Amino acid sequence: MLMASTAIAKLGRIRDELNRMFLERAELIDGALAALLSRSHVLLIGPPGTAKSMLAEELCTRIEGARYFQWLLTRFSTPEELFGAVSLKGLEQDDYRRVTTHKLPEAHIAFLDEIFKANSSILNALLTIINERVFHNGRERTLVPLITMFGASNELPDEEELTALYDRFMFRFITGYIAEDFRFLKMLEGVAPETRTMLTFAELNDLAAGASSVKVPGSVLNEIAELRRTLAREQIVVSDRRWKNALEVLRAHATIFGRDTVIEDDLMFLEHVLWKDPEERPKVTDILRRLVRGFEEEARELLIQSQELRDYAQRPWESEELRKRALVEAHTKIANILVKFETLLQEASEAGRTIAGAEAMRSEVRDIQQAMLRRAMGS
Repeated sequence: MLMASTAIAKLGRIRDELNRMFLERAELIDGALAALLSRSHVLLIGPPGTAKSMLAEELCTRIEGARYFQWLLTRFSTPEELFGAVSLKGLEQDDYRRVTTHKLPEAHIAFLDEIFKANSSILNALLTIINERVFHNGRERTLVPLITMFGASNELPDEEELTALYDRFMFRFITGYIAEDFRFLKMLEGVAPETRTMLTFAELNDLAAGASSVKVPGSVLNEIAELRRTLAREQIVVSDRRWKNALEVLRAHATIFGRDTVIEDDLMFLEHVLWKDPEERPKVTDILRRLVRGFEEEARELLIQSQELRDYAQRPWESEELRKRALVEAHTKIANILVKFETLLQEASEAGRTIAGAEAMRSEVRDIQQAMLRRAMGS
């Protein structure tokens, strides 16, 4: 128990340190950590220069003694580049084996750029390593130490033979360039981390074992069943295997936050798991928000609209007539917002959802309306 709590604290520090290094990558960092704990793989889709390989390598350096392998694939890449050259001594013994030193079969963390350019001579061996953690080397069937593979691509595969490879990446992230100017400037400053928190293999294994024992309550399972039905109505079909593996993702995500039980909010992380085509991604996210925290999200949007209407009405106006007209307009719109709140809360209550947060936001909107009414009557 002491080791588990120590390891969880270290994991939290690693998460904080990575977020300071890689700006606007919080979800991806959580995905990478969850992949470590669930021994899953991560696909990164996006243009070059978005720190994809840097994050994978930095993560590997946080595990004491872990070996890292990185390679850029092309249509002309050969098996030797990934798996090692053929052993001449082996050939003398009629054993077609490879020298795997410093190659993929010996890596704990791997990063393969342009992974969907893997040709058929590489694909079968790559799939076996990813799926079974096994490398067939000559007469031997060798277990590989691979924990997580990061694959990167500018585009999704359009060849049938690559479908199996694509499907094995449990996490799928679309990465872009830094959006906010203040974070961009911070990135340019490039402040190196003062310390690097490290995990031993024993601690990582302890965390993974703890993650596998995290409880998934029946209420969460029911939410997943409802999510599956809702996605199906949108023609988004997810395989049974991916649904099953999604439970390990949820357990790992809960572990990152030091919890021994999956909660409803963990389900939101499935937005990086359940889509296949990028066009499905916003649909999956919208459905999850609606099912998981949609009522509060919608309530928060209504509250923000009310605050904006209040600010609009209270701005300096050129005349008293314009000011009164703005107050009446804002008051009318806020009254309509409160009607929406009533409908929203009724739907949430009928669905058996917790509505305390949404009720508090409705009360705040009512306060805004009353303050505005007093302002109009006092004018």
